[in-house]
Amino acid sequence: MSGHGHGHGHGHGCGCAGEHEPAERGLEYGLYQRIDLEKLQCLNESRDGDGKLVFKPWEERNQRDKFVESDADEELLFNIPFTGSVKLKGIIISGEDDDSHPAEIRLYKNIPQMSFDDTGREPEQAFRLNRDPRAELEYPTKIARFSSVQHLSIHISKNFGEESTRVYYIGLRGEYSEAHRHEVTICNYEASANPADHKVESIIPQTNFIS
Repeated sequence: MSGHGHGHGHGHGCGCAGEHEPAERGLEYGLYQRIDLEKLQCLNESRDGDGKLVFKPWEERNQRDKFVESDADEELLFNIPFTGSVKLKGIIISGEDDDSHPAEIRLYKNIPQMSFDDTGREPEQAFRLNRDPRAELEYPTKIARFSSVQHLSIHISKNFGEESTRVYYIGLRGEYSEAHRHEVTICNYEASANPADHKVESIIPQTNFIS
């Protein structure tokens, strides 16, 4: 009896966590705001610029008016530059509930202007996807490999059998930090300290020489 009661209680606890999860996940999935959308590329999109539309707020993840569809075949390649450094922790990819949904993705980091010719190299991580029309499934990344990402490439290499692939939402979860803040601080310190040292050394001999 006690075992049954414990199991029931545990199940109820999980249900409560699930009810509160969406609001928390909405905050966690805010990395779309840190993408340099002007420089984002989507290769093999059927209409120019549509690849940018799938990086949108969490509360819009199930809207169907914005999407990207592949053109020549089922593959898509997103080149995503961030405005700083990102520690990527998870990704969600949502498509139609049919065979046009992505079935496999490959993630690469810090390879700007990546092309389909470059996708033969070993990815940092690859995932086989399930159909996820409601944007509910997160695929956790190996954080050690994605701890300092300035540029992320997502290669959708196949779908479930359709000639073209359709994507409604790509969600990125992680942490963001401003680019090169630490290095700039060090440079400023050196720039202000070193000239002062040289100034003191150079004035004394000049003064002596003049007098």
